[in-house]
Amino acid sequence: MIGRLCRLVIGRDERILSLARRYFEIEDFVAINDRLIGTGYIGGKAVGMLISRKILHHDNQRFWNEVLEPHDSFYIGSDVFHSYIIQNGLWKLFMEHKTKEGYFQYAGELQERMLTGSFPDEIKEQFQQIIEYFGQSPFIVRSSSLLEDAYGHAFAGKYESFFCVNQGDPVERYEDFTRAVRMVFASTMNRDALAYRLQRGLDMLDEEMALLVQRVSGTHRRQYFFPDIGGVGLSYNTYVWKEGMDPDAGMIRIVFGLGTRAVDRVEGDYPRIVALDSPLLRPHSGMDDLRRFSQHDVDVLNIKENVIETVPLGGLLEKIPELDMNKIAVIDVESSRQIREMGLKGVTPWVISFDNLLSETDFPVNMKHMMDVLEQGYDYPVDIEFTVNFDSTGRYRLNLLQCRPYQAKGLDASVTIPDNLSPDHIFFRSHGNFFGGSVHQPIKMVVCVDPAGYSLLPQSGKYEIARLVGLVNRYIGTQENLPTMLIGPGRWGTTTPSLGVPVRFAEIHNITVLVEIAEMSENIMPELSFGTHFFHDLVETEIFYIALFPEKEEVFFDGAYLNKLKNIVSDIIPECGEYADIIRVYDVSADKVCLLADIISQKLFCMINFTEL
Repeated sequence: MIGRLCRLVIGRDERILSLARRYFEIEDFVAINDRLIGTGYIGGKAVGMLISRKILHHDNQRFWNEVLEPHDSFYIGSDVFHSYIIQNGLWKLFMEHKTKEGYFQYAGELQERMLTGSFPDEIKEQFQQIIEYFGQSPFIVRSSSLLEDAYGHAFAGKYESFFCVNQGDPVERYEDFTRAVRMVFASTMNRDALAYRLQRGLDMLDEEMALLVQRVSGTHRRQYFFPDIGGVGLSYNTYVWKEGMDPDAGMIRIVFGLGTRAVDRVEGDYPRIVALDSPLLRPHSGMDDLRRFSQHDVDVLNIKENVIETVPLGGLLEKIPELDMNKIAVIDVESSRQIREMGLKGVTPWVISFDNLLSETDFPVNMKHMMDVLEQGYDYPVDIEFTVNFDSTGRYRLNLLQCRPYQAKGLDASVTIPDNLSPDHIFFRSHGNFFGGSVHQPIKMVVCVDPAGYSLLPQSGKYEIARLVGLVNRYIGTQENLPTMLIGPGRWGTTTPSLGVPVRFAEIHNITVLVEIAEMSENIMPELSFGTHFFHDLVETEIFYIALFPEKEEVFFDGAYLNKLKNIVSDIIPECGEYADIIRVYDVSADKVCLLADIISQKLFCMINFTEL
C-alpha cells in the first residue's frame, strides 16, 4: 500500500521513491491528503522536506521533537498545473513548446499568458480555505516541481518562490496568493530554467509544477516579522580554507532575518560562513575585516506595509530597541565610541558575527549531527535550508525547510602537486579560495574580460560584454569539447554591473574553470558564495571556481602571459566590434596549460608548458 501511495503522490524518481518507502507510514499519507489541494504529485521540494524530517525522527541519538519546530504546510498537486494550462486555452501552445523547434520559441508567450489565467472553481474554493487557515500569518509559496531537488539536478534558484505577507482583507490576501501561484507556474518557462533542463537532457520530460505553501517561521516584532536566523547547510564542506579542516564536518551559511540573503549573492553584504569542525574560525581576521565582511542589511516582512523589505541593521535596531542581539552580534568598541561622540542616528556598534551562538550553545554540534544523519539517510551528501528562532528563555528551535541531495565533485580525491615547479611556468597560483574538489584539468582556451577596460564602460556596455560572453559560451559547445577558463573582475553573475559582469548562468554554463579576480577597484571583490543558488549552479555543472586576490602574499598572477598571445575574439564572434580589446579570447592549446588543485593542502597552480614530473 505504501508503495502504491508513493507512486501516486511522491513522484517517479526511483531513488526518492526508495527513501519514501523506507521512511513513510500510512499516517504520513493521511496527513498529506488532509493538506493536498487538487490531485497529483506533491513535488520534489515538498518530498525532501517531509523525508528529511522522517529521517531525523528515526534518529535515536537526539530528541529532535524538542529541537525541531513542526512544519505547517499545504501542497498544491501537480495536476493543478496541467488543469490551469487547459483551463486557459494554453494546451496547444504548451505542446508546441515541447517540440525541439518550439522549446525556446514559444516559452516567452506561454510565460506571459500564464501570468493572467484563471483557476477552476473547485481549486478557487480550496485556495480560499488556505487563506482562511493562515488568517493573517505570513506564508511562502514555493516551487516544488517533479524534477526539482532530485539526485543530480537540484534546480536551485531556477523556479520562483514568493512571500505572501498576507495582510489586508480576505479579497486582497486571496489575490496576492493566486498572483504568487501564477508567477511560480510561469517560472517554468524562464530562460535559465529551460537552459538548465536542456543541458541535463530533461527538456522533453514532463515537468509539472506542484507547489509547497509553508507558514513563514519567525516572530512578530512591532511592524516586522522575521526569524532570528535563516541559513543553508552542506553536509560536505568543499570550502576548507585552512589545512587541517575536515570537509566531512560540513558547513553552514547563516544570516540574521529572512534566509533570502543566505541563498542569494547579495551585493555588499556577507553572511557568516561556519565550518562545523571549527565554528569560530573565519576566512578573515581582525575587527576591520569583520566589519567589512559581515551582514549590514536585514530582510524582513513589513506587516504594516504588506511587503518584504530590506532594512539597514542600525535602522532596524532603532525601530525595535528591545531586540536582544547578544547571540547574533558583537559590539565594535571603536564604532561605539565614535557613534557616542558624534551623536549619530540610525547606525549601530553591533557587528553580526554569531560568535556567542557558536561558542556558548550546542547549535554547531546539532547542525553537524543533523546533516550527518540526513547524509546517512540519503546515502549522499545533502544540502538543507533552515531557520532558527529563540524563545523567551534563550533556547533555540530549528525549522528544517528543505533538504535535497547535493552533488559535489572530487570529494575524496587528492592531487599531487610537484615541489619543483619552475616559476617561469606559473600562470597563477593561490592558497585556498577555490572550490570544486581536487582537479588536474588541462585548459585549451582562456577568455578574459580586461578589468581596466571594463571599468571604463557605461552600464549599457557592461551588459553588452555579458551578452558577448554568452556568444563565446555558445561557441565552446561543451566542457569536453573545449575546456575553457573564464577570467573576469569581481563577481560573475552579479545584478550590479559596477561589481562584476552581469551574465546569466545560461551564458557561462559551458565554461570549465571560472575565475573571479579582485581587480578594477577596491569595491570589486569576488565572493565565495557557498550555499547560494549560484554556488549550486557551479557545482552541478562541474565548473571549478577560483577567487584570486593578487594583493595577497600567497597569490601570484602573471597577466603578462596573456598579453603575449594573439586575441582571436574577432574570429570567434565577429560582432564583438568595439569591445574586441575588452573581451579577449586566447587559444592556449599549444601551451599545455593545466590547472592543478588539491583540496587537502589547499594549493592551487595554473601551469604553462606543464609536463608530468
